Amino acid sequence: MSTEGGNRAILAALAANLGIAVTKFIAFLLTSSSSMLAESVHSLADSANQALLLFGGKRARRQATPEHPFGYGRERYFWAFVVSIVLFSVGGLFALYEAYHKWERPEGITSFAWVPIVVLVVSIGLEGFSFRTAIHESNPTRGTRSWPQFIRSAKAPELPVVLLEDFAALIGLVFALLGVVLTIVTGNGRWDAAGTGLIGLLLVTVALVLAVEMKSLLLGEAASPDHVRAIEAAIIGTEGVGRLIHMRTLHVGPEELIVAAKVAVTETDTADLVATTINVAELNARQAVPDLTLLMYLEPDIDHGNDEVRPSWDPTSTTPS
Repeated sequence: MSTEGGNRAILAALAANLGIAVTKFIAFLLTSSSSMLAESVHSLADSANQALLLFGGKRARRQATPEHPFGYGRERYFWAFVVSIVLFSVGGLFALYEAYHKWERPEGITSFAWVPIVVLVVSIGLEGFSFRTAIHESNPTRGTRSWPQFIRSAKAPELPVVLLEDFAALIGLVFALLGVVLTIVTGNGRWDAAGTGLIGLLLVTVALVLAVEMKSLLLGEAASPDHVRAIEAAIIGTEGVGRLIHMRTLHVGPEELIVAAKVAVTETDTADLVATTINVAELNARQAVPDLTLLMYLEPDIDHGNDEVRPSWDPTSTTPS
């Protein structure tokens, strides 16, 4: 995923959420609807989250330093993890608290009853535009993967975060609209509280999904299987490389990948020939995955023909050959 595409989706979501947050809060002040208050806080939390994603992207572009020799690419993962915390606490838990409070002390919507309905319908349209933008920016990267597979396997956090937030926002607006309409029709404020509770449960669920995915990226994930196969093929296809004994990959940022591998050469190769082979193999690997920046460490070894070949994603392997 290009950073530019992710930023377009973030900016579209930020513009939509800022406008929606203001209109929802005005509707809450006029009607005292708990669903409108929960949705106001939800949109405000989403706006803060998009600002955090933009901030994380800017921080991640800093140059490497002696203290951080592989750069700051993982800052994008860290701030995306903070987003999940904000969504859980500010959005989800607040909505659940408000739902409990309104369930205990239900209040009907007697004044300006049409206001929240209009606001929610308009908000659905704006959120739909933001969601459409996120889908459009995601499709080139998603390829043939299903949406759940894309969320689980994406190495860049911005689009999955925006996609999940926009999806949750749309469903949350439907819950709020149902709660408000049923409250107006029946005069029973507990429908409004129920809509608020559903919004809270939805946000907590989405926040937990985001937290799990961002935790995995923070811990360090290997390259995708397609990238691994491309890099392995490029190394093995280099003249002078007998075979690939083993290889490990690790993302230190969405577009930055460490590649450590041991390649087999023959015992008759000169040091100059081995060095040339290693350099060509590194060049071939970089050309095989032009969308990634590879930090490569290739180690030559004599090919005895009995070293075990282990793929980079083998979870049972703990020591190199």
